[in-house]
Amino acid sequence: MAFNKVGEDDGTASSEQECCMERRELLTQGGKLLATAAFGSLAGSGRAGAVKPAVPTDPVTDLSGLELSRAIAARKVSCREVMVAFLDRIEKVNPGFNAIVLLRDRGELLAQADAADAALHRGETTGPLHGFPLAPKDAVRTRGLATTNGLPLANFKPESSDGLLAERMRRAGGIFIGKTNMPELGLGSQTYNDVFGTTLNAWNPQLTAGGSSGGAAVAIAQRMLPLADGSDMMGSLRNPAGWNNIVALRPSTGRVPMWPTADVFGYLATEGPMGRNTADVAFLLSVLAGQDPRLPLSLGDNPAKFAGSLERSFKGARIGWLGDLEGYLPTEPGVLEICRSALKHFESAGCTVDSAKAGFNMAKAWDSWVTLRSHTLSTFAAPLYKNPETRKRIKPEAQWEIETGLSVTSERMSSAMIDRNGWFLAVNRLFDDFDFLILPTAQVFPFDAKTHWPTRVGGREMDTYHRWMEVASVGTMTGLPIGAVPAGFASDRRAMGLQIIGPAKSDFAVLQLASAYEQASGFARLRPDA
Repeated sequence: MAFNKVGEDDGTASSEQECCMERRELLTQGGKLLATAAFGSLAGSGRAGAVKPAVPTDPVTDLSGLELSRAIAARKVSCREVMVAFLDRIEKVNPGFNAIVLLRDRGELLAQADAADAALHRGETTGPLHGFPLAPKDAVRTRGLATTNGLPLANFKPESSDGLLAERMRRAGGIFIGKTNMPELGLGSQTYNDVFGTTLNAWNPQLTAGGSSGGAAVAIAQRMLPLADGSDMMGSLRNPAGWNNIVALRPSTGRVPMWPTADVFGYLATEGPMGRNTADVAFLLSVLAGQDPRLPLSLGDNPAKFAGSLERSFKGARIGWLGDLEGYLPTEPGVLEICRSALKHFESAGCTVDSAKAGFNMAKAWDSWVTLRSHTLSTFAAPLYKNPETRKRIKPEAQWEIETGLSVTSERMSSAMIDRNGWFLAVNRLFDDFDFLILPTAQVFPFDAKTHWPTRVGGREMDTYHRWMEVASVGTMTGLPIGAVPAGFASDRRAMGLQIIGPAKSDFAVLQLASAYEQASGFARLRPDA
């Protein structure tokens, strides 16, 4: 079935003059990310005249996540000043982008920031995110905040407890200021819903932000948050990262365990980190990762390693360019050209780049994906469909996913699992010849925010609402770690990204390559005007 487009300090801390870094000094540090570059040389083959590096508007919000953590720990900037700076930034720009939702009362947040300052004054710190303003994705159970999943179903009540991801960020010192917007049930890489409305692209507010972690990506790019969490089943971390010129990581299966969950063995979806640069993504991963005894597939490696240096020589590393899978994937004109142009930055980092062939029947991989995804979604969303009152209030795409999942037979499920195994083995064989594999993050550039989803791409009709996102599903099916990095811009501030796929459990190596690429390309130094 296809669809048509449808205050004051508390007195315990030192004075602001003593504890806070001078604005001029902060501006110098934040400026490291904003070094002016000739943008035309960074923009692939597209026309990028409309995009330019911007003058920073606030030295605190322009700090990277790592810089901010160090400044707070050294008491060069107070938690109150940080909170005020980010809340002021949200007040200024969020009305134009709609990335942050369920924003809490400023007085309550400043009181929490003051408490964080008082703890520092006593020599206490809760962790690397001490005093950080954070906004979990609206799918994350967060104590004291509602979790709507973008569903227009009820008057949502604040949660009484945290999910695992929120628990880990809170334990690391984060202060939750609200949530980031997402599409209904996280379905479709277009962040809109009937609860909060549409989130708009950080570089061009006429365009979609992507999704489902669209609110998080825009909040990071527009300096409303220092870094953010997201989640990913069909590119929900990767696609909005590519379309908003930021960095994200879809971690290996089990690297960032999800709780609560309807299926502890499922793992088509995962939560993960997003940031303005690779170091920030690795930094947040060090907080989010780690084993949990309730989840048998969670990985037990020490997550502290992700907070270490990402420096590594990639001289001689072999990169396999999968492109459009030998013409199998329809793509919008310009996407592959910009991505191919960006491959030279891997070569600048010392890598060799050659074309790679999947060697698999991709139609079987797609059929397997549709079966497994819809079955997974129906396991927790079926009650919405079976209740006539709630069914009519969920969007048609969600109804189709649930209907498809409920109709899956045991024979079809068995075939889907066999084909998924075959696809994984085909990809795994590619690592005999290549160290990493590269794909675009999307098959189209960000489109008009009023469009629900593209119905035609590269001259081909899309037979489902998510067929145009197939490039993301091929990575999800492997359970391998996948980084998303900027690739460049076409005209009208339309950004594109690259997926970096590494071998099993090679999350750290993927981040190291992303960092080397970032240094060679310079994309992380760019930011949108606002």
